[in-house]
Amino acid sequence: MDQRVSIITLGVSDLASSIAFYERLGWRLSTPELTGVAFFQCPGIVFGLYPRAALAADAGLAEDGAGAGFGGFSLAYNTRAKEDVDALLAEATLAGARITKPAQDAFWGGYHGYFADPDGHLWEVAWNPGLVIEADGSARIMAPNA
Repeated sequence: MDQRVSIITLGVSDLASSIAFYERLGWRLSTPELTGVAFFQCPGIVFGLYPRAALAADAGLAEDGAGAGFGGFSLAYNTRAKEDVDALLAEATLAGARITKPAQDAFWGGYHGYFADPDGHLWEVAWNPGLVIEADGSARIMAPNA
């Protein structure tokens, strides 16, 4: 198996509301003609939204309800500058997100905070001095002491 992630799909309780939330953040649908699913093209990856119950059924699992607690993962949006973290958390709040951890210095040397989207999916917004965000938006880990 090659070391790559092609698509990340979030199960959502209300597809139209979730699409509207991400559009309020400035994201653009890549396939607006599709119904029942949404895809946003990101640098090097596709981000998808799909009804939660349908996604669980597709995976052969029982749907246990949205917002049942920590889902065991978070998504991350890394910024190019430390001051962008606060601005992005404010933008997410205006779009309808709930801040779960206000921006603060991190033990690993960066600056970060968290928000939850309308379905409770966690997003970390972070500035990491060990990560370069390229002009195309892709992320590159810098070698230690580079």
